[in-house]
Amino acid sequence: MKSIIRNTYILTIALMAVLASGCKKDMLTVEPPDKIRADLVWQDGALAQAFVTDIYNGLSVGGFSEQMLSSVSDESLFTHPNRGIDLVNASTINPSTLGWVDDTWAYAKMYNRIRACNMTIERLSGSDNGLTDQNLKDQLLGEAHFLRAYFYHQLLRYYGGVPLITKVYGLNDDFRIKRSTYKECTDFIVKDCEDAQRLFVGKTMDKGRGSIIAALALKSRVLLYAASDLHTKSKISTLEIASAQGFAEALPLLAYDDNNQTQRWQAAKDAAKAVMDLGTGYKLDLSAPVSAAAGRLNYKSLAMGGGSKAPGMDAAAASELILGRYFIDRSDMRFGRANGPNGYRNWAGNTPIGLLVDDYEMNDGTKFSWSNPAQKQNPYENRDPRFYATILYDGAGWKPRDKVVGGVDPANQIQTGEYDLMIDGKLTTYKGLDTRSGPIESWNGSWTGYYTQKFTDPDPNIVEASNPQFIPWPFFRYTEAVMNYIEASIELDQLGEATSWLNKIRFRAGMPAVTATDKEGLKEVYRHERRIEMVYEEQRYHDARRWMIGKTTLGRKTTYIKVSGKFKPGKTMLNLYRYDPTIYDYTYTPTTETAQENRVWLDKIYFRPFSRDEVNKNTFLVQNPGY
Repeated sequence: MKSIIRNTYILTIALMAVLASGCKKDMLTVEPPDKIRADLVWQDGALAQAFVTDIYNGLSVGGFSEQMLSSVSDESLFTHPNRGIDLVNASTINPSTLGWVDDTWAYAKMYNRIRACNMTIERLSGSDNGLTDQNLKDQLLGEAHFLRAYFYHQLLRYYGGVPLITKVYGLNDDFRIKRSTYKECTDFIVKDCEDAQRLFVGKTMDKGRGSIIAALALKSRVLLYAASDLHTKSKISTLEIASAQGFAEALPLLAYDDNNQTQRWQAAKDAAKAVMDLGTGYKLDLSAPVSAAAGRLNYKSLAMGGGSKAPGMDAAAASELILGRYFIDRSDMRFGRANGPNGYRNWAGNTPIGLLVDDYEMNDGTKFSWSNPAQKQNPYENRDPRFYATILYDGAGWKPRDKVVGGVDPANQIQTGEYDLMIDGKLTTYKGLDTRSGPIESWNGSWTGYYTQKFTDPDPNIVEASNPQFIPWPFFRYTEAVMNYIEASIELDQLGEATSWLNKIRFRAGMPAVTATDKEGLKEVYRHERRIEMVYEEQRYHDARRWMIGKTTLGRKTTYIKVSGKFKPGKTMLNLYRYDPTIYDYTYTPTTETAQENRVWLDKIYFRPFSRDEVNKNTFLVQNPGY
């Protein structure tokens, strides 16, 4: 009560002072202490820069959301129910029930950020602003063009052609606007990238912000998508949705005419080469494979983006990042917590599925097969080195578990199976610590029998679920541009060039040179390589769609692994389990499961639906076919 009286007293004295100074008409015309007038923002460099910096929040945490895009692809399974991912994978989403929608591509949220970009471009391009620092003005304009291009590219690759809005609407404006064609949207984004590139010339940009090479990387991706089969009239017309009501009307919104696909592939190749010429990448100058151990460290270093202090991590891998989302001091950036093993008190969010694990080659470049008896008996031996930097499997070494849950696992190994164990002199079937039947947070256990370690800092000092990590999210990295260049080269029958660069990527990972020599064989190798190299980087979902292979990839039933360890004759282990093939005979059983989610592919899922609310607000908005 005393504090209330004191504050009231002070306020009364302040009002009396105002009255004593004389009655003025504008005595109550004061600036709100927590607000800044819009016109003042564009007259002050610091305020204008703060406004543009805030637009970057539209990038959110990149792909580090708790629910990841990998789980609507054949990379991972989302462990927790009732989040809407299962609706996407079952092809049951519709304009009334959208299923999972992430903030980084949500329709309304993208347009809110586009509006901020438009406002920046309007205010800084006009002559009525008071910003006199031309260098800063050009930088901010460049960032606004780049960010607008990025947000439109997000909309384009999920929805197809969308309304192109380049002005700031007033309250009395007509908000109805038609969708632009796929070509018009692509051209618009490319122009924004080129405008950004021009405005960035001579500017030294902080990491995490737009730049010349980031604008070129975005242009490269957009032109690669534009050249792809999903956006070519004759190819998309072979899909089941071609018979859906409204397909003919929607076709220009989704695809180009047929007669210029080769031209588009050439444009994609040229755009990718521009990125390659400007950047350096990481260890892409090799003429022979590095060792398996070096390949694993190279790949893990790439995933860390220079943000880990763990032994063996190479900070030089940061040169690979073209645009990253950096976490300087973000307490909720705990990728390991969201996705790590439940036996370390983590949440097992997006766990690798068997379809992904099985696609990792043997380290001699041959395919892995469960039909091969030797490989089935030891499925995790002699695999692509990137496998060991990406997947946590039964028996894999991991971090010191005693820092989290005490001395229950002196060997510090992942336990996703069930094993014979002598406990108090009795033979027991022991459920592993990292299973859904284990003694530690069983509800957070993996359904698939695997966990991911990519993007998880291997530093053994970062163990507890409460520890944040500072690994950047790679919006664009140099290897993506190289991959784009390889794909376009293959499509243009320039196979030698494609093979040379494919080998450079594989050599860095400790894998042998490719052996395919014909176009179709090389295309298959390339698609495999892109899948493995860029796993969990929000590439596979879009790649499978633009290649029009959704039914045979994204639509496959998920596969799990069941692991069993039985004592060898005359062998036992007491009380505490550890992986030991001298004591146990291990059995690995791939299993197709539909209990957690039943994946069904319908071709309408190649494009997201517009929500019913958006269609009601904008009656010119043509719905995508199949919805």
